[in-house]
Amino acid sequence: MVTYEVTCQVESAHLASYEHYMREHHIPDLLATGCFEGAELLGAAPGRYRIRYFLKSQADLDRYFADYAPTFRAEFLSRFPEGVQLSRETWLTIQRWEVGPDGMAPRGSRR
Repeated sequence: MVTYEVTCQVESAHLASYEHYMREHHIPDLLATGCFEGAELLGAAPGRYRIRYFLKSQADLDRYFADYAPTFRAEFLSRFPEGVQLSRETWLTIQRWEVGPDGMAPRGSRR
């Protein structure tokens, strides 16, 4: 599994509009591309957010970058030309553990 992660630092003047836009438009629109398996929006300190997008493969992420990312990024910048700092990172799941009725078991090992 691949995780595409976007971390955002949002100035206080933009908090309400940023959260509304992400929850009602941006994240649902990205999911509608068919490239992603799911997403989650996380918050830490006021104004600090992390969005994690889950994909089956790097090929799905590459398709998103080639076919959709330029449009989504341009739209985001038109709504928030200032007041939002972004960083992006791609993560590859090496191994995942889950706790079930029989205890902990590794799942999804890649190595």
